[in-house]
Amino acid sequence: MTPRGWALLTLAGLTIALVVVAALFIPWHRPPAPRADQLAALRDLPAEQVAKGREFRAALRPGGYTALAVGLLVALALGLTPLGSRLVELVGRPFGGHWAAQAVLGGLAVMLVADLVTLPFAAWRQSVLTRYGLSTNGWSGWAVDLLKSYAVSAVIGAVALVGFYAVIRFAPRWWWAFGAAGAALLVVLLSFVLPVLVEPVFNKFTPMEQGPLRAELMSMAARDGVPVRDVLVADASRRTRAVNAYVSGLGPTRRVVVYDTLLREATPAEVTAVVAHELGHAKDSDVTVGTLTGALGAAAAVVALYLLGSWAPLLRLAGVDSVAQPRAFPLLLALVTVAGLVAAPVQALMSRRVEARADAHALALTRDPQAFESMQRRLGSVNLGDPDPPRWEYLYSASHPSTVERMAAARAYAREAGR
Repeated sequence: MTPRGWALLTLAGLTIALVVVAALFIPWHRPPAPRADQLAALRDLPAEQVAKGREFRAALRPGGYTALAVGLLVALALGLTPLGSRLVELVGRPFGGHWAAQAVLGGLAVMLVADLVTLPFAAWRQSVLTRYGLSTNGWSGWAVDLLKSYAVSAVIGAVALVGFYAVIRFAPRWWWAFGAAGAALLVVLLSFVLPVLVEPVFNKFTPMEQGPLRAELMSMAARDGVPVRDVLVADASRRTRAVNAYVSGLGPTRRVVVYDTLLREATPAEVTAVVAHELGHAKDSDVTVGTLTGALGAAAAVVALYLLGSWAPLLRLAGVDSVAQPRAFPLLLALVTVAGLVAAPVQALMSRRVEARADAHALALTRDPQAFESMQRRLGSVNLGDPDPPRWEYLYSASHPSTVERMAAARAYAREAGR
């Protein structure tokens, strides 16, 4: 069998594995709360809170979707015309056109162009956040965070690019197989490394101070049978008023992170409800499953790029002879960009189902639906969320159930539990 035949077989196997993992570990059977309950919850929210949340989201929407469209157009312009390949060639020329220079410096230059073109929209978003009082960062702090983000992306991108094209150079017929394995390994590695090395670049993390709240949270984790290394507090208030918490890391790096804004804004019972939600993610191994699906998806993407990249019309459009050339990186980036936009609704749906399961876990663990609903009200109020967003937007990009869905779920639990 030819390498292309093996690639087709491998892609089919990876696709089947992805479907099996999603079928087994994503709670597809968990439908949203009845719409009547959601509308009842919406009517109970203060009218001014609903209006302000919708106004804020409406203010963000034009710039956000324009940025997506412009980013797509730039990726297509660089990848489906000779512009991108010429840029890679130009950047590598001072180094004699060496493949490593083209791969790393040329690849980073292409990504930088895409970032710079959409930079005005990022600045516009920051201005909206500042106008509505959600950002406390200031323009200098925003610029520093942006540069940090670029630096982290450049380091990770450089490692990925040099590894990818080194494999192509030394295994020209089977690079897709080694590249797929390397991409999957990189996803797993980043799941361990990001919480320890990258997150501290943007926030300072300190253990939650000793006291009744910490004792209750650690006791709840032990009662839930979830090994948690620590509960950390992030100094999010230096850049935002938004409240949040999350779980990250695998095994020895797993920790629950709580924003300091959450501790300031919420009651202890509400903080407990949020952490119980995060324990639900750990209990159901959501980070592990997410890492597994990400690794399988990354491996499948490499194989798919190999197969698509051998399609002559695409190569002619990009002005390259082979997808294995560093000059073809803009074409690969264009294909990945399109795939990401197409896959976004499926990823959002999977995320919403997982988040709904974590909500159910929090309700069962705390047995306090009142605190859970109160927390959802507070999240929506402080974070200026639209409690019942437009259906098209919800289906395309919402990673969590809406506020009214989560409130309705708490009320349904209270009815069933007789509370």
